[in-house]
Amino acid sequence: MNKTVRLAGIAYESLVNGPGMRRVFFAQGCKHKCEGCFNPETHSFDGGEIMDMDKLIKDVLDNPMLKGVTFSGGDPIEQAHSFAYMAKAFKKANLNIWCYTGYTFEKLLELMKKNENIRMLLNNMDVLVDGRFEIMNRNEELKFKGSTNQRIIDVKKSLEYGNIIVIG
Repeated sequence: MNKTVRLAGIAYESLVNGPGMRRVFFAQGCKHKCEGCFNPETHSFDGGEIMDMDKLIKDVLDNPMLKGVTFSGGDPIEQAHSFAYMAKAFKKANLNIWCYTGYTFEKLLELMKKNENIRMLLNNMDVLVDGRFEIMNRNEELKFKGSTNQRIIDVKKSLEYGNIIVIG
């Protein structure tokens, strides 16, 4: 397996991308290209930097201040194999894992039937913030999301109960 991931950047200690002190990995590459996107420089699949996932994992695990990891973007689903690999390692270390995606949870459930990497990523994440950013639904007072159409989903409970459990 190729143990690299293409990242647009890293926020080493963040308090705004999920609860507690977190490491945030910004995926490089996004098909959604939402109008008003907060990170348009992450859209190209050729930009960013190719990084060694094992080094990224070790660096997170070596920092006792971190309570969780957030995958943002770009769209981490476009590199599901890499983010699933990292999520599995972080979950094994009992870190809280959030993921932002322009895809809806319903679409990911459909895709995971054919894509084992998406299944593994979902099975190792705690919270998914789903849906495209919609500029007409933008609300800067929302916590952990940019527009009112986006949902903050408890992935574990949603998979367990077979329906979407929205939190927050």
